[in-house]
Amino acid sequence: MLKSLSIKNYALIESLDVEFNDGFSIITGETGAGKSILLGALGLVLGKRADVTLLKQKENKCIVEAAFSINDYGLETFFEKEDLDYESETIIRREVLPSGKSRAFINDTPTTLSTLNILSSKLIDVHSQHQTLALSDTKFQFKIIDALASNYSELESYKRGLSIYKKLIKEFDKLKSNQELESQQYEYNLFLFKELETSALKIDEQEEIEKSLQVLNNVELIKLSLTEALQIADDEEHGIVNLTHLFKSKLEGISSLSKDYEILTNRIESVFIETKDIIQEIELENESVVYSPSEIERLNDRLQLVYDLLKKHEVNSIKDLLETQESLNLKVDLVENSSRLLKEKQEEINKTTKGLNSLAKAIHKKRKTTIPILTKKLESILSTLGMENARFNFILSMEDSFLTNGKDVLELEFSANKGENFGSLKKVASGGELSRIMLAIKSILSNYIKLPTIIFDEIDTGVSGEISNRMGDVMRKMSENMQVMSITHLPQIAGKGDQHYKVYKEEVNGKIKTQLRVLNSEERIVELAEMLGGKNISDSAIAHAKELLG
Repeated sequence: MLKSLSIKNYALIESLDVEFNDGFSIITGETGAGKSILLGALGLVLGKRADVTLLKQKENKCIVEAAFSINDYGLETFFEKEDLDYESETIIRREVLPSGKSRAFINDTPTTLSTLNILSSKLIDVHSQHQTLALSDTKFQFKIIDALASNYSELESYKRGLSIYKKLIKEFDKLKSNQELESQQYEYNLFLFKELETSALKIDEQEEIEKSLQVLNNVELIKLSLTEALQIADDEEHGIVNLTHLFKSKLEGISSLSKDYEILTNRIESVFIETKDIIQEIELENESVVYSPSEIERLNDRLQLVYDLLKKHEVNSIKDLLETQESLNLKVDLVENSSRLLKEKQEEINKTTKGLNSLAKAIHKKRKTTIPILTKKLESILSTLGMENARFNFILSMEDSFLTNGKDVLELEFSANKGENFGSLKKVASGGELSRIMLAIKSILSNYIKLPTIIFDEIDTGVSGEISNRMGDVMRKMSENMQVMSITHLPQIAGKGDQHYKVYKEEVNGKIKTQLRVLNSEERIVELAEMLGGKNISDSAIAHAKELLG
């Protein structure tokens, strides 16, 4: 419930602090006194857009703060989800800066307007003349029926399923579109893939071929160099082997005389062994070097194939070609396996469709069962509000397509008078009748939806006399389950309140300010007497006011 409201620097309000109680509260005031200003300020903490033109003092910021008692309304999960501190008495604050920027806080934690809107929808319902027009809105009508039908869990499951269904349909259409597109290029892609697959390319193949060709194209030079190297090594008189052997033998003769000579002998021994080993390898290389025109031709053809493929696919390496091959393979597979993929996706769609149909039927069944109950309740309450002959006709039918809240289509027809034909609500109901119908609906909903606070902004428009008295009784009855506030011009309703607040203007230091204060018993009598007979209060008006207050 709304515990308190603090307003600073908003329109005609310089500073206002007011506390509210549970039960039924009345707010009255002359036309133009500032009741709409009060609701406008409250609208800021409920998430409405800020307007810098409403700042009373343009150089200072506007602050509106409201405290709500939320202990019994199961909002802990919401606060946890939004990463907000949960407090049993939650404070919402809105600041509007002179620059036009605004900030919102929940328990001193900065928040967004969207979060604020969601939270406020769970805390308070401000009924205005504009909301009465929602009676003709099918969404609002479904909201009433579903509240009574306890369709919340089914509708949540349906909405989740509908989201999955739309996603699957989108994926199916994309898959089908891709299949059609790829099918047109299938033969060409298959040819390119087979060409690359048959080529059997290897990552380092190009470098290896180029190295091999470099050797084969220089066979004569290599052969000559290796042969001459062997001749230098094996010459009987001046060959490296013989000279190294002679060198070694000279040192061996003195190696035993000194440690240094022994080390030198060992080193030359190592050189001699390494030299013989190198010569053996040169001999093997010399024997293996063979000029082969056919091998050169084969390698040149292979290298040319690689070059052609690189140019054809506009890439720089065999690695890129292998990636292209994989990509082509996927495109070919997509076409070759498209029937299977489409079939699998269709099966998912069918499964989801079956679940949605089942939920839609369950929702429809509960709605159909609830409509006669709702109709009876509405007609009963309206009968007490002077509409004894009011009749409703809810026409509920199912469509083939999935809609946002099921497969149902709803038509609401209304007849206010006996013998009168049914017609659409907005065409056949007067303003006063619409107000009473909305009050009846809110009264019924208050028993099904756990909403802490409801504010009626002149819901009594278009009614008077005994009817307004009965409307007051309905609102007072509602206040047994929730906090109810009514902004009214009718003394019959004002007399029903547990507490009474008056909005008024006063001049302070040459400036007009809007104020709000709670009235005591004597002040309530005077206020009701003025509402009954004007500023010139008569004894009969005072007596009537006392009678209204019981």
